[in-house]
Amino acid sequence: MEETIRTIAVYALPVLFAITLHEAAHAYAAKYFGDNTAYSQGRMSLNPLVHVDIWGTIVIPIVMFLFSGFVFGYAKPVPVEFGRLRNPKRDMAWVALAGPFANFIMAVLWLILGVLLVFFQVGEEFPHKVAQAGIVTNLLIMAFNLLPIPPLDGGRVVTAMLPHRAAYAFARIEPYGFFIVLALVMLRVVGYWLTPVMALGGYLVQLAATPFTFFLL
Repeated sequence: MEETIRTIAVYALPVLFAITLHEAAHAYAAKYFGDNTAYSQGRMSLNPLVHVDIWGTIVIPIVMFLFSGFVFGYAKPVPVEFGRLRNPKRDMAWVALAGPFANFIMAVLWLILGVLLVFFQVGEEFPHKVAQAGIVTNLLIMAFNLLPIPPLDGGRVVTAMLPHRAAYAFARIEPYGFFIVLALVMLRVVGYWLTPVMALGGYLVQLAATPFTFFLL
C-alpha cells in the first residue's frame, strides 16, 4: 500500500497537467477555427477542476491500477460543434490533433526539467521520478488518444481524411467507440498500438529537446 501511495504521489501532478492542457488545447483550437462553444462554457481554461471527471479521471484509473496494473481513464470531453468550424471536415482534424500535440510539448518540457535537475545536481529522488512520470504520462496519453477509433482524436483524424461517404460510415462507429476501446484495453491488445507510437514519440521528444540538453550538458 505504501508503494501504491508513492506511485500515486509521483503521477498525480503529471496526470493533472496532461489532461488539463490536452483538453484546453482542443478548446483553443476549436475557437481558433471558428467554434466558440468550449470557450463560452469556460473549457478553454488551465484550471484542472474544469476538465476533471470524478469517475473517469480519478476513480476508474485508481481502481484499474490497483486491480490490473493498467491505467485507463478520461477527462470531460471538450464540446465542439464541428458545423461551426470554418471548414468542418478539415478543421476537425486540427482540433483533434491539438490535444495530442499539447501532450507532446509537455513531454518535451518534462524532459527539459529532468535535464535541469541533473544539471543543478538535485539529489532528491522524488522530483526526478515526477519528471520521468511526466514524460511517460504525456507520451501514453498522446499515443492512446491517437488510436484511430472515434470518438478518440485519432478517430476524428481518420474521419477527416476519408472521402465523405466513407467518413460518414466510419463516424457511425462513434456511439460504440468507448466500449471498443475498453475491450481493447481489457484484452491488452491496445499495447500493440501504444508501444510503437510511444517509442516514436519518445524519439521525437528527445530530438526536440536536443538543442536545450546539448547546451546544458
